[in-house]
Order: sequence, then C-alpha cells, then structure tokens
Amino acid sequence: MSAPVGFLTRIADRLIAIVGFVVKALSVTWATLAIYYSNLPWAWARLVLAAAFALFAVWALLLSRRRSMSAVAAVLFFGVVGWWIAIPPSHDRNWRPEVAVMPRAFIDGDRVRFTGVRDFDYRSRNDFTVRYEEREVRLSHLKAIDFYVSYFMEGPVGHTFLSFMFDNVPPLTISIETRPEIGEGFAPIASMFKQFELIYVVGTERDLVGVRTNHRSEPTYLYRLNSSADDARRLLLVYLERINQLADHPEFYHLLTNSCTINIVRYANAAGRKGRFDIRHLLNGLIDSYLYHSGRINTDMPFDELRQRSLINPAAQAADGAPDFSERIRASLPPR
Repeated sequence: MSAPVGFLTRIADRLIAIVGFVVKALSVTWATLAIYYSNLPWAWARLVLAAAFALFAVWALLLSRRRSMSAVAAVLFFGVVGWWIAIPPSHDRNWRPEVAVMPRAFIDGDRVRFTGVRDFDYRSRNDFTVRYEEREVRLSHLKAIDFYVSYFMEGPVGHTFLSFMFDNVPPLTISIETRPEIGEGFAPIASMFKQFELIYVVGTERDLVGVRTNHRSEPTYLYRLNSSADDARRLLLVYLERINQLADHPEFYHLLTNSCTINIVRYANAAGRKGRFDIRHLLNGLIDSYLYHSGRINTDMPFDELRQRSLINPAAQAADGAPDFSERIRASLPPR
C-alpha cells in the first residue's frame, strides 16, 4: 500500500506546486500591470517601477532561497493592491467631445426628460458638429427594445447597445461605453486597470448608429427583441437609475465586470429576465447567437439567414443624415 500512497502524495505535491506557481505568476502580472497603468503622471516612472517590481518579485518568489524575500514580495504586492484600490474615478478630465457631457434623466410620473442627448452631425469619424439636446418621452408609449451588435472587426468581441422604441417619437438609443480623454483610444487591457471612466451615452440613432456604420466602417447588426412593453419599461427604469447614479458618482469601466453587454444582462436580470450566465455574455461578438438560441429574437428562419438580413450598413449608408434614418434602416429587417 505504501507505493500507491507515495505516488498519490507526489501527484498532490505536484498539483499544489503548479497551483502555487500559477497564483504567483498571476499576482505578479496583475501587480506589474497595475503599476504600469497607475495614476502616476510620468510614463517613464510607471514603466521603471513596473519593471523593477516584476524583476524583484520573480527573483524573490522563484529564485531566492530566503523565505524573507517572499514575505517582502507579498508586502509589496498588497501595497500595490491598496494603492490601486485608492485610485478614484473622476468627472473632471479633458474628455473627448463625444463623451464630454454626462446625460441625466428627470422622471415625473409617466414623463421622462433627458438632458445631454447626443445628436452630432458627422462629416467623418473625427470631423463633426457637436450638438446635445433635450428629449422628453412617455413611458406609456414605450413598446419594444431593439438590440445592436457592432464590431471593430468581425470576431468574438464587439460592442452592444440598445434602442428603446416608442410609438409616438423616434427611438432613444443608450450605449454603455468608456469615457476616454482627448488623445486616448480604447485599450482592452488598460480598461481593466482604471484607465477609463464609464458613461451611458444617450443619443439618436442617426448619431450613435450612423457614426459606426457610416464613418467607422463597423459591421453593425440590428435585432428586434421579443420583449414585452412592460419588460421594456422596467428595463428603461433601471437604465434611468444608473444614468443618474453615474452623473452624481463617477465609476470606472471594466472590460469584464462593468462594460456594455455585462451590464445589459445585469439590468435585464433586475428587470425580470430569466436565464443563466452564458460565456457569450463575455464573448459578446457572439451575443446574437445567444439571443437566437434562447428565443429572444426572431427564430422563424435559420440563424445565418437572420444574421445576414440584420446587417444594416448598406441601408444606414443610403440613409446617411436623413430625418427618417431609423425607419430606413429597419425597412428590410425581419419582423419582431
């Protein structure tokens, strides 16, 4: 019996060693990136400190035989964690004009008045006339929700956002996005290290959809959700609460925990959605497949056919700047 016991002990020791190595490697990697993307104003200092921490931690945890060095590395790691936690979000930065204005919602019974509704006129992706306006809608006229998926490039990751459909006024589009400063662009890894604040851009489809289809050349798909009017109203009310919370208290965007699709699912759950977590909530470029196979969009045709018919770029480009932009991009869509 001693041989099998000895074998199992060696296997257990090996597994413990592997798990320990992975935990150390992930901790060193995270802390190195946290230092590099920290709030120190000098890029050279962030780079030097990050490299110094990484080199010392690797030596202390993997090469040094002195246990005290592992303790020093642990103290430094938790110091970085404390530093990172203490970095505050802010509304006071040199924002890009597309995200310079935080929207607000004022609810008075059935009536909702929005300020900071974006309706830019675009000549190219970086050449536009800035225009923000006020909009008023009535919750009793909200009838449905449409779901957008756009892609920087076709693949497993994209951007998702919603349009709330009313029977008496044009759609109101809300897009959960990063809030970059002038000179910044989206960076997935940086977005997990407090590099971008969060904003819920409220705007017209002519702006929020048109800039993607017509000026950024992003393949964009539009799906009509099967949600009821009551579901739509409950979801919009959740959005309104979050919009006002963000206007009062800034938050950081995080690719995995505080981003577009994750928050859409979270708020749908709060509004009464039934369903479990699905990996396509993270790999959101595949979210339309999830919507189809969970019966939340039209299933009267094969998914590939539905997806092909839901691509709106040609219709959006033909309707560029038109007052009936929203109607024209839906003209050839499958029914709800």
